[in-house]
Amino acid sequence: MASGSPIEWTESTWNPVTGCNKISPGCKNCYAERLSKRLKAMGQSNYKNGFKLTTQPQMLDLPLGWKKPQTIFVNSMSDLFHKDIPLDYIQQVFDEVKFLSLEPLLGSLKNLDLTEIDWVIVGGESGYGARPIKEEWVLDIRGQCQSFNVPFFFKQWGGVNKKKTGRLLEGKTWDEMPFIHKIAA
Repeated sequence: MASGSPIEWTESTWNPVTGCNKISPGCKNCYAERLSKRLKAMGQSNYKNGFKLTTQPQMLDLPLGWKKPQTIFVNSMSDLFHKDIPLDYIQQVFDEVKFLSLEPLLGSLKNLDLTEIDWVIVGGESGYGARPIKEEWVLDIRGQCQSFNVPFFFKQWGGVNKKKTGRLLEGKTWDEMPFIHKIAA
């Protein structure tokens, strides 16, 4: 868990699952894989398996100790919906954040289109080996979001030095956020 996250769109991260496996070329420069190696070397117990997919049941109750409502990035170091994560464990994660049912979400994951998406965050890869992002890709996604009234957040252009490349898209910072119900613990 990272309280006071430097990520632009969240206040904290919570990782009830860590690790993953590469399933496409898009996974080539996975930041979570690189970071998990560092965390393992630092002796962080949640990363003793490195980047091997691992449920972290000891993390499930963590949000109960938070005193104020906040925006939380759930699973910044993994894929909560990885095919090898048991559905009952995913339900436990959702129960923790006080979702009433997982069924509507699972139904939308099967037939995903932009009409069922509440928020889109776009950003180029950053760090060593980062591949370039094309402006036309970003503009196309933003256009689709505008067509369906989906909030659009442009995180970064990316590159080896993401601060240098910045966040401006056509001269504007795009920080649109969905309406979020913050639930007190």
